[in-house]
Amino acid sequence: MRALVVVGLLGVLALAFVITAVLRDSQSGAGVKGCPEGWPLADVTLHETKDVKINVLNATDEPGRAGAVADDFRNRKFQVQKVGNAPKGIDEVAVLRYGPKGVGSAHLLRAYFLNNADYQYDDKRTDDVVDVVLGNGFQQLATTTEVNQSLGDLGAPQAPPGSCPSPAADK
Repeated sequence: MRALVVVGLLGVLALAFVITAVLRDSQSGAGVKGCPEGWPLADVTLHETKDVKINVLNATDEPGRAGAVADDFRNRKFQVQKVGNAPKGIDEVAVLRYGPKGVGSAHLLRAYFLNNADYQYDDKRTDDVVDVVLGNGFQQLATTTEVNQSLGDLGAPQAPPGSCPSPAADK
């Protein structure tokens, strides 16, 4: 009989503890509450290619390179907004330029360059378009298998320093 009373008392205490923990949950709205005022909210959602908007710019010595790569991106279902030239002199494979709304998209694009592109985050940028600037080190986009492997290696998108993850990314 004493054992039943002890077990019953422990059950009531456990239930009270669970109710208290749920009511005092401090994680609801996390990411925004802890975000310093003035910091932009970064969209860290990993988007599908059909939802990623890009500009393809050529900074190589090879004329027409941006057009060919833009066609390759279109074939992979990306939304190519603009195709054009950028100032020459980029020796890297590519440079990805993006703002807070383009963080998840830029993360996906990193995989298409096997994480060999330079990244230029601009917290003042207000659009969700990523500028893909092709450099002299560019040869070709990664295959689907290479992209999937690269995404696995990269992990989940992270908010850049000086920004906070958007609450929409938690949903």
